[in-house]
Parts: sequence; C-alpha cells; structure tokens
Amino acid sequence: MTDVESSPVWKLKPGDAIERKKLHSEFGGRTQGGIGPSAKTPNVFIFTDPVAGEKHGYYDDWMPDGRFHYSGEGQYGDQRMLSGNASILHHQAEGRALRVFQGARGTVTYRGEFIVDPKDPWYEADAPETNDGALRKVIVFRLKPVDAAPQGPATRLGRLMSSSPNEVDELPIERNETERAFVNPNREPYEAERKEGKLVQDFADWLTGKGHQSCRHRVLPPEESRPLFTDLYSKGLGLLVEAKGSVTRENVRMAIGQLADYGRFVEHSARAILVPSKPRPDLLSLAESQGCAVIWPEGKGYATTDPAVLP
Repeated sequence: MTDVESSPVWKLKPGDAIERKKLHSEFGGRTQGGIGPSAKTPNVFIFTDPVAGEKHGYYDDWMPDGRFHYSGEGQYGDQRMLSGNASILHHQAEGRALRVFQGARGTVTYRGEFIVDPKDPWYEADAPETNDGALRKVIVFRLKPVDAAPQGPATRLGRLMSSSPNEVDELPIERNETERAFVNPNREPYEAERKEGKLVQDFADWLTGKGHQSCRHRVLPPEESRPLFTDLYSKGLGLLVEAKGSVTRENVRMAIGQLADYGRFVEHSARAILVPSKPRPDLLSLAESQGCAVIWPEGKGYATTDPAVLP
C-alpha cells in the first residue's frame, strides 16, 4: 500500500514531456520495461512506442472504438494476467491511476490518464515473441481516456479497421496483403510465400483467359483484431482456393484448415488447394477426405483431382 497523503502532487498534463528518470525519481515505478506499477505513489505507468511496436505486430494506439489499445508484457510464450498485466487490470480496485506515456526511454510524453474499459477490458491476439520468434497469445487492454481526447487511428491496423468496418470485403488479386503482414510485419517473406504469390497470379490469369474473373477477400471475424486474407476466389465457379508454395504434408494440412476457416465467411460451393506439382497419393487422399480438391499446373493448363471445379 502507498501513503497517499505523502505522495507528490501529480501536475503533468497530456502533451507534457518529462525525463523518464525524473518521473520515476519523483513518483516511483520501474525504470525499465513497458509497465511500471509504483510502490511509492498510487500510479501504474505505461510506456508505449507505437512506431517500433507496429514493426513487430504490436498495435498500441487509438482504435476506431475510441479506446487506446495496449499490448501487455511478457516477451516469450503466451502472456498471462500476472505482474504488470494484473496491475493494469486491477488498477481501480487497488486505487491506482493508470497513466500512459509515449516513448520508453529518455524523454517521454504524457498522453493522459486512462481507466481499463469496464465493459470490455481486454482481449487476446496473436503476435510474435521477441526477436521475431514464434507466434503466441498476447493480452491487449482497452483503455478508456479520462483526461485525453480520443484520436484517430494512426497504425496500419487501426486505419484498416476504421476504413473497412465490414466483416468481409473483396480485394483485387494484385493486393498482396497477407495475414503475416499484420501479425508479424517485420519478418521477411519466405521463398515459399513468394512462390505462392506467383502461383495464384498465374492461376488467376488462366481463369481470366477462360472467362472467369477472380478476387481475394479480407475477413475480420467477430471480436477478432487481426484480418484474414483468402488467396483466390472465383465467384462464377463458386471456388475458394488456398495456395501453397510446396507440396508437403504440413502445407496440405494447413491449407485444409485455412479453407475451413475462410469458408465460414465466404459463400462458396467448392474448395481447392493450389500447389506447384502433383502431391503424393496419401496427401491427395487427405485432401479428398476433407472435401478439398487439389489443383496443380500441367502443360499449358491445370490438372485437378475434381474436374468439376475447373472451367
């Protein structure tokens, strides 16, 4: 517990700058890290760097709901509601003010006092571990401003959600946005992903030559914070396609799962996995058992396990 009567008076206003060392010297709290609950004063300090965070899949900034979204602490493994994360969630019950600063070291700028949204305090999202490691679950808090005016979204994800509130939107094939670009934007595309892009474009061109136009879809599932992107969809054929750059069991399994996921939102009559060559028999059997055709280039056209899916 802190001695509130002896605590220094809070005088900072939104927009004021202060050296982080001076802030902690006067008001306590951790001198490093993103979340600093103070044992000296009734405050929990939050430090955020939206520009640096966005490069690594953390979108700490204003969102279209008028709340400031802030990713919790924990660099490895699934984040848990412990330590600094728990201090944010329970700040009101513990009598602490939640104060947000832009910047993490040196001079930081006070963005204002917030409270955790009482109706919808936090949600879960996917983001990579530190140093572009494996994807894991992160906690994202919704913070309601007390003395700061809500601002427009500044991150790529925030702008997308603001400009495209629909659950499903059509995109041209040429729009090469991927789920990876929003979950782990700092990672360079794998060679297999580059192959997938060419595979999709070549197949779309072939379909166009047959009189069938193609598109992609951007899907934002209810209560999710990261968009999904289909690879190809032909409305005339009712065909939903997921492409993979190599023919492996892992890729076939993944494609089946992705088609099942996308198929919940995009109306279709057939699902197909597009690969660069004919898979071995057991993988063809696996795809067939899950209601998925397989398509691969052959000669100047394409071969498939289900001729009904092609024009």
